[in-house]
Amino acid sequence: MFYGEYEHTLDKKDRIIIPAKFREIFKENYVERFYVTRGLDRCLFVFTEETWKNQEKKFREMPFTRPEARRFNRLYFSGAVDVVCDKQGRILIPSYLKSYATINEHVVVIGVSDRIEIWAKEKWKEFYDENQGSFEDLAEKLITE
Repeated sequence: MFYGEYEHTLDKKDRIIIPAKFREIFKENYVERFYVTRGLDRCLFVFTEETWKNQEKKFREMPFTRPEARRFNRLYFSGAVDVVCDKQGRILIPSYLKSYATINEHVVVIGVSDRIEIWAKEKWKEFYDENQGSFEDLAEKLITE
């Protein structure tokens, strides 16, 4: 559903513009509310409400008696915030999420199928530079006919 890579800048009020292509997808699918939370690799995950509810159900089913499940759920859900785009297509990034993702001013917003990821520009470049050479190896290991 979400594809591509877009560079943006936080404004003075810590808002970023969601790429127009993504906003079109929201509109086509009647998505008004979505969720932002701590992602893996120090980025932020953005989910539609429907995808978020599916994730929540799956994580809720993890046994709370397992310490790993408790720690993960605490970090994942305590970081979550529901957001709605303003008329200019912007969302507010709370300071604790900015801090987690080491976002200052420049960000890269990428589409990763059913989610959007928001990266500090430097972190995205670092991740991309470190991993682009292993793309074919990853494909061979993960994709089966």
